[in-house]
Amino acid sequence: MAWVIWYLPRFIILLGAGNDNLNSKYQAAGAIDFLFLLGALIAAVAGVRSAGVTEGEGVLENPFDKLSLFLSRVTMLLVAVLVCVMFYEVVLRYVFEAPTLWANELSLWLAGFVFLFSGLYAMQQRSHIRIFLLYDVLPRWLQKICDSISTALIVIFAIAMVWGSFDEAYSKFLRWETFGTAFDPPIPATMKMLILVVIILVALQAVINLITDWNKGPQHHGIIDETEVEDMINTAQAQGNQGKSG
Repeated sequence: MAWVIWYLPRFIILLGAGNDNLNSKYQAAGAIDFLFLLGALIAAVAGVRSAGVTEGEGVLENPFDKLSLFLSRVTMLLVAVLVCVMFYEVVLRYVFEAPTLWANELSLWLAGFVFLFSGLYAMQQRSHIRIFLLYDVLPRWLQKICDSISTALIVIFAIAMVWGSFDEAYSKFLRWETFGTAFDPPIPATMKMLILVVIILVALQAVINLITDWNKGPQHHGIIDETEVEDMINTAQAQGNQGKSG
């Protein structure tokens, strides 16, 4: 996938949408590019099909949940990659006094992916911060109205963002606008468009959540999140057992 993203201009040129700047820097996509693209697609399909929840996560109730969870799993791996990049840079900078030219920009790039897709994961898990003080005392039909209003606001926001930002994001993408540094990654070209894509995915997930939860019974939430408390107890017990064994 990293190869496909880095050499995406080759596919833009192949489709005839490249400008003079792209045509002078890149060639059209070839066999090796399509091989990596095919590998990325196969890996994505396999990842979506095998996506499963872990302890403490909500159940997967539809195919879109599996897609969102797969993208979230990839994002979790990016956090580990981000830590490795930063550690590598710190060692080279302060131990060998030979800082890299790419670690800072790559960290920003990876952090952007993590930040965006974490919102999709939170929406799929229904874990955004909510205040249930009034919601819990409402009858189910009125809860449905509240859920519909909040979902409608999310969809309206997504439509407004795409409507107002698509031309600029699309222009940066076709120009393959870069960061303007020595490493010069295409952060503006990729992140501007990715923001719109993730906003659409979050809105779709919100609509799917509304449909999935429509026929469920009344929802009530305690003052204390019992699941969170149980997780904290289990973690403390595990750490205590580890300390005793050590």
